[in-house]
Amino acid sequence: MKASADGKSADVFIYGEITKWAWEELGEVSSTTFKNELDSLGDVETIHLYINSPGGSVFEGLAIYNMLQRHEARVIVHVDALAASIASVIAMVGDEIRMPKNSMLMIHNAWSYASGNAEQLRKAADDLDRINQSTIQTYLQKASDKLTEEKLKELLDAETWLSADEAFEYGLCDIVEESNNAAALVDESLIKQYKNVPQQLLQPQQNVMQMSDEEKALREKILADSKANLTYLKTIL
Repeated sequence: MKASADGKSADVFIYGEITKWAWEELGEVSSTTFKNELDSLGDVETIHLYINSPGGSVFEGLAIYNMLQRHEARVIVHVDALAASIASVIAMVGDEIRMPKNSMLMIHNAWSYASGNAEQLRKAADDLDRINQSTIQTYLQKASDKLTEEKLKELLDAETWLSADEAFEYGLCDIVEESNNAAALVDESLIKQYKNVPQQLLQPQQNVMQMSDEEKALREKILADSKANLTYLKTIL
C-alpha cells in the first residue's frame, strides 16, 4: 500500500493468493497484514484497489472485504488481470469497479476439504451453503437489478469466468477500459482445482515450468519450509 504525497488517496494492491499465513515474498495477502497496512494509511479519502489474484481463503477474503466496506474512503477497484474466487468478492466492495477488456472475474461456489462421520460431513455442507449465501448477497448488492439470484446461482454452479464485457452486462463492473498488458497471477496449486480455466491463463503457467533449475530448487525449498512450519503450528494450536 502506498499513500499519495498529499495523503488524500492511496494505492492498495492484492497481487497474489489470499491466505491466513501470508508470505510477503510470494505476494500473498492475509487479513492481518492487510489491516496493518490499511491502518498505516491514515484517513485517506480515496482508495485505488488493484487486484490480480487467483483467490484463496474465503474467511480471510471476507475479512478484507469488510475492512474496506467499513472504511470511510471511496474505493475504486481496478481488476488488472484476474479477480478469481474470493478475490472477485473483494472486488465487489468497489464504489466503482474498472476492468480492462482483457481482464476477467471468476465466480464459483465455495468449496472445502472435510473429513469425519456423516453428521460432521453434513455440517460441513451446511456451512458451505451459508458461505455461498453470504457471497451471493455480496454479488447481488453490487449488481442491483442487472442480475437475478437465479441467474447468479447458475453462474456460480458452472464456475464461470466472466470477461470484462460480461461482468459489465451483469452489473459486476462499472467501466470497461482498453486492454492492458498485465499477466494474471495463477497459482499452480489453485489452478488445478478449477474446472473451466480459460486457455489464455494456462499459457503463463506453462512458462513457469521453464524456470531454471536453481529457481525450481529455491521454490521447492520455500514450499517445503512452508509445509514444515504449518505442520509445527498445527501441533501447538
